[in-house]
Amino acid sequence: MADAKPPLTILLAAPRGFCAGVDRAIQIVELALERYGAPVYVRHEIVHNRYVVDSLKQKGAVFVEELDEIPATGQPVIFSAHGVPKSVPADARARNLFHLDATCPLVTKVHREAEVHHRRGFHVLLIGHAGHPEVIGTMGQLPEGAVTLIETIADVAALTPPPGQPLAYTTQTTLSLDDTHGIVEALQARFPDIRAPHKEDICYATTNRQMAVKRIAPEVDGLVVVGAPNSSNSQRLREVAERAGCPIAVLIQRATELDWTRFAGLRRVGITAGASAPDLLVDEVIAAFAERYAITVETVRTADESITFNLPRGLRDTADAPSETGRRPLPPAAE
Repeated sequence: MADAKPPLTILLAAPRGFCAGVDRAIQIVELALERYGAPVYVRHEIVHNRYVVDSLKQKGAVFVEELDEIPATGQPVIFSAHGVPKSVPADARARNLFHLDATCPLVTKVHREAEVHHRRGFHVLLIGHAGHPEVIGTMGQLPEGAVTLIETIADVAALTPPPGQPLAYTTQTTLSLDDTHGIVEALQARFPDIRAPHKEDICYATTNRQMAVKRIAPEVDGLVVVGAPNSSNSQRLREVAERAGCPIAVLIQRATELDWTRFAGLRRVGITAGASAPDLLVDEVIAAFAERYAITVETVRTADESITFNLPRGLRDTADAPSETGRRPLPPAAE
């Protein structure tokens, strides 16, 4: 038939999408709304995904950038999954705001690690991206000047550490494994006695999603990452695909952002999603390809994930029994 759709094979990365920390953070907002009613205030985007944020707004969550935007209230104030400087909960206590901490436990691990290094007399080097909420939160665990941010290998060469003070490093949890490896090698070459983390700081979900992309990228003509432009782990997935040899790698928030001129004539396409992107947005992208192509979907699994994190004690008795996946579905958000 003249109007028959061209064939297209989609390689669907697994794992992809929500990680345990993101799932926990969203549950904290939803359960707080169930227990305390609306409004529930959230400082910063709970996770970096506009669809998730808009869905929670519809339920009664009010998102603010700073606590001074919140009126005097007995309603809960929730800190985002990225973590916050120590000054933020201190400010909440000073204003008698009831607050819940949705910081990912793996980010909290980095916070505690930095504090231990500081107590033991080390100057802390944080490998990360300036301005990212997680970096702001981690640097804010220690006094000003106690942490130096390292973004590139060039920063290592230019570093002038405090004289006579031993060095330790830690990392943002959502970085590229390859980028971080190069920076760590440069640090160890210049400072052989630098103290490393006891356990890898880059989180399991970031690692797993990057490994899945590395597996798929050389086998496809183009790859779509579903995620937000301000999501560090989503941006890293796009970069990993490019470095692994994928000719076209794009980051989009919704299927409507697909540039079909770039995907014309392709025979094999990969799809993945950042750790803050719900799987229904991946389904939306697959459906968009299905409108134009006769698709065959193949899942490429490189790891299994079964990690879950405990909810804050005050919300555990509100939680429903966990589903088989441990994830609570989000309602459709307004367009």
